[in-house]
Amino acid sequence: MDDAHPYARLTPDLVLAAVENLGFEPDARIFALNSYENRVYQLGLESGESIVVKFYRPDRWTEEQILEEHRFAQELNSLEIPVIAPLAINDSETIQTYEGFQLAAFPLFIGRPPELDNLDNLLVMGRFVGRIHAVGATTNFLHRQTLSIDRFAVNSREFLLSNSFIPDDLIPAYESLSADLIARVEQRFAEHGKLTLLRIHGDCHPGNVLWKEDTPNFVDFDDTMMGPAMQDLWMMLSGDRNQRQAQLLELVEGYNEFYDFQASELLLMESLRTLRIMNYSAWLARRWEDPAFPLSFPWFNTQRYWSEHILELREQLAALDEAPLELIY
Repeated sequence: MDDAHPYARLTPDLVLAAVENLGFEPDARIFALNSYENRVYQLGLESGESIVVKFYRPDRWTEEQILEEHRFAQELNSLEIPVIAPLAINDSETIQTYEGFQLAAFPLFIGRPPELDNLDNLLVMGRFVGRIHAVGATTNFLHRQTLSIDRFAVNSREFLLSNSFIPDDLIPAYESLSADLIARVEQRFAEHGKLTLLRIHGDCHPGNVLWKEDTPNFVDFDDTMMGPAMQDLWMMLSGDRNQRQAQLLELVEGYNEFYDFQASELLLMESLRTLRIMNYSAWLARRWEDPAFPLSFPWFNTQRYWSEHILELREQLAALDEAPLELIY
């Protein structure tokens, strides 16, 4: 392991000491959970209960940005929206620093992945995302980031092209395709016109939803941001066009019970998918010095990966020219 990486210092003893510093009494039961951007652990307590403790990646977010994440989750939770919010420490604060790490504690919640091929479940999902957005629209973040083409696509492209990740023989194809994609996405955003931005989850894929007793419970607001409502909705649709069309109708029906769906944002669905695809490759590249990434993503940064990524970009360029989904009842 590269001892130069900050997470190399995050030993079990340090984790236990940090949790004690939060005011809990751990019983030495410690399990690393599936997380790469941050480090997340389930810890048993002397009381017999368990908590989840999240160590934020150093230098990623400021304290103000993390507190905005926490306050948004707590605000939603206080309105009985099923969000797993951070625990208050010392009756007030939700974040503390220990040995240079920012950390927060969360209640342990056990659920199963949502079955979004079930249209009834999509109706329910729509209702709860609509409730989140109704609250998110009441005010703005002051410190969190805003979804933008520059942040997700332009900066990602520049990072990959300037840091020797792409094989030499594939650079011309990536350079051309990525430039065409950015131009096409910029065109779609311009065609849409001014966006309505609100506080959103930001990374609302099925892996961040735990289903229990017919209710979706939303976790991991680490990427919460100002953005269009569609960013929290498009990842719930899958399959061919007819399947996605049917799923959309159910999702929107539930959503409209609590917040007005902006049908104009359907134009942006493939653009938002493009931004996520481009950002994902750059995210892996930016984190490649973290020892956990080569171990967890051994297929990244290979000739095959970049060949398949370029094919995916070609397919996405074609998808951007297709007619958007429609609300046809």
